[in-house]
Amino acid sequence: MYVDFPWERLTEEPLIYASMGTMLEGLADVYSTIIEATAKHKGVQLVLSVGDELDPEQMGAVPSNTILVKRAPQLELLKRASVCITHAGLNTVLESLAQGVPQVAIPVTVDQPGVAARIAEKKTGLVVPLKKLTVSHLSLLLDQVLNEPMYLDNARYFQKAIAETNGLSVAADLVEESLGVTRKAAK
Repeated sequence: MYVDFPWERLTEEPLIYASMGTMLEGLADVYSTIIEATAKHKGVQLVLSVGDELDPEQMGAVPSNTILVKRAPQLELLKRASVCITHAGLNTVLESLAQGVPQVAIPVTVDQPGVAARIAEKKTGLVVPLKKLTVSHLSLLLDQVLNEPMYLDNARYFQKAIAETNGLSVAADLVEESLGVTRKAAK
């Protein structure tokens, strides 16, 4: 799917990409906290995807280093990102790790607390529960993930592991095998 994005507004500053997913939209308070926490960091740029339920204009004035959009080309932005702020949805976390990008997770519901626990356990990022989310706490976590090499090193370890295992193909083969589907041998 093509997503119109203002690529010309990206700078060479370290990029913080933030998305709270497509299933849980309209989290204006969370988005405001992300914007304020990121604004405390000079020399970075924020791209925040707010989804279809919220008009970016509703967020009011944002710092000049912030690009606020309804939808963003996530995979392309993750290739440039230094950190991903995420709801700890499995797709976003795996896409971040596939690009070697550490995360700051704000789990909201369903499986996200479990995925966030693995982010913390594997030290590919840090986690703040939604109930404990504040501007100062998120700013502190961003500072740690941006400046402590362990998070980037661990994310890159998983990037390499994901690339080497060809996980999607292996998973597809397992599903086909369990369904009794066989492939014709290539001639």
